[in-house]
Amino acid sequence: MCGIVAGIAQRNVIPILLEGLKRLEYRGYDSAGLAVIYEHTIMRQRVLGKVKGLDDSLKADPMSGHIGIAHTRWATHGKPSTANAHPHISCNNVAVVHNGIIENYEQLKATQLKNNYAFTSETDTEVIVHEVFHARQTSDNLLQAVKETLPKLEGAYALAIMCADEPDTLIIARKGSPLVIGVGIGEYFVASDVTALLPVTQRFIFLEEGDVAEIKIDSLIIYDDKNNVVSRDTKESQLKADAVEKGEYRHFMLKEIYEQPFAITQTLEGRFIAQRLQDSAFGFDAARIFDQIKSIQILACGTSYHAGLVARYWFEELARVPCSIEVASEFRYRHPVLAADTLVVTISQSGETADTLAALKEAKRLGAKYTLAICNVPESSLVRESDLVLLTRAGPEIGVASTKAFTTQLVSLMLLVLAIGRRFELNQVLEQHITDELFKLPRKMESVLQLDKEIEILAERFTEKHHALFLGRGSHYPIAMEGALKLKEISYIHAEAYPAGELKHGPLALIDAEMPVITVAPNNSLLEKLKSNMQEVSARGGQLIVFMDETLSPTPDDNVQIIKVPKVDNHISPMLYTLPLQLLSYHVAVLKGTDVDQPRNLAKSVTVE
Repeated sequence: MCGIVAGIAQRNVIPILLEGLKRLEYRGYDSAGLAVIYEHTIMRQRVLGKVKGLDDSLKADPMSGHIGIAHTRWATHGKPSTANAHPHISCNNVAVVHNGIIENYEQLKATQLKNNYAFTSETDTEVIVHEVFHARQTSDNLLQAVKETLPKLEGAYALAIMCADEPDTLIIARKGSPLVIGVGIGEYFVASDVTALLPVTQRFIFLEEGDVAEIKIDSLIIYDDKNNVVSRDTKESQLKADAVEKGEYRHFMLKEIYEQPFAITQTLEGRFIAQRLQDSAFGFDAARIFDQIKSIQILACGTSYHAGLVARYWFEELARVPCSIEVASEFRYRHPVLAADTLVVTISQSGETADTLAALKEAKRLGAKYTLAICNVPESSLVRESDLVLLTRAGPEIGVASTKAFTTQLVSLMLLVLAIGRRFELNQVLEQHITDELFKLPRKMESVLQLDKEIEILAERFTEKHHALFLGRGSHYPIAMEGALKLKEISYIHAEAYPAGELKHGPLALIDAEMPVITVAPNNSLLEKLKSNMQEVSARGGQLIVFMDETLSPTPDDNVQIIKVPKVDNHISPMLYTLPLQLLSYHVAVLKGTDVDQPRNLAKSVTVE
């Protein structure tokens, strides 16, 4: 959600802070601000709205400094406003930026009010800066003040803190929210995401849970949660600065839709020997763990949850392995029961999804012996806290509405089905057939992307619509759910998805000539049932839009518009049928004039519960 950028250097850090904030805009935010120390004075600029407004404000009223902190805020406590924007300052002496939520802020605030601290915002963050300032009055230095403050904070945080009295020191800390240190030559930078710092460095140190770091121009000291000085590895990022630029595309979302064939190729690369999937692709201990498990529990949120729903069909149909899936935000509050020898599979693009991380911790508390993460970010918290990992290799995904992350998750889940299924009822012939079809998938996707212009014309039918219904059966019901989610996320059209067989149990009451009904219709064993459901819609004057296998010859109907999708193997088809739904949502949103890459009220990385 929120984004942090900070730095200490021998040069003016403001241009670097601004560029970093621009690169974090995809995370979602409603205000922006930064502060620097100049001649022992904290100077601050904050604006409501986009980073461009902050940039314009700084051009009108220039500042400079060799140490600074910056932030994009997504409102949790307190409405979007300039007063609630970060950084927050206490007594013109200590400044802080914060990602996360402080759950006991009301108690802290009550005490601070008794101590005559003045509050200028509605945020939970302001109690942190007052608490640090208060501790600083009796501490040797800022580092010690922060260490005294952190145990008093309940909740999650990533923090960057500076003090006017110590203009050569930057203190950072993390608990439940990511922070990375960018290592330069005679300078250090900090951000919540490596993409923010790619223009200035390729070398990064990832803080572990509970770490606190003291950063100066010429030194970096990291303390773990037991206050021991520790060394964290410096890693070289393979990402390039232009990896997070739109290039020739109008929006990041469209770029990422078109990147899917390459992303799928990357996901498959190096994981097969002689066309056979290697257990080692999931980790060095994968073979032993896979030999032990008897069932699967999937935990995920949003789009990742839809990927898990598809995988449940695969696990049970292809491998005959019991598979349960639950929305991660509900799992830890339901008092669940985990069967012995269950593999807990968590799915997250960022690997920092707060609810998914919390669900993983709850699963471990309940006795889960084996955990596996499917994730796009190798250094993320989810990856570090799991026994096994399969990285999706989708590359940076900037658009809030997930596209290539979703399809690479589906491919990764199918690889997991193959690896586990061969230990149950997935025979070698079917395993080889699915493997062959996976390697054909990028080419099939290229063919689907050629439907772009046809789908762009189709999108014109939605310009005056306010509601839409998506239908699917079997493993394509979750694809319909994903299609509905994409449409509502970026076009703000209310959309729902149903298993097509449920029409007569209520949703049929919604059908009229104004309700577009989008149907996913591959050529599989459920097709005849689906045709019957579509006839129910057509008979009531509903306007059907059907994405259908190109080998089928439907009966002409004035109420039905057919978009032909290339023939694809039934087991692989959910991955392919996702693409036209993404394109439809994209073009509808463009026609509606919404902010495609940064839809209102949403954030890319949901790092708070």
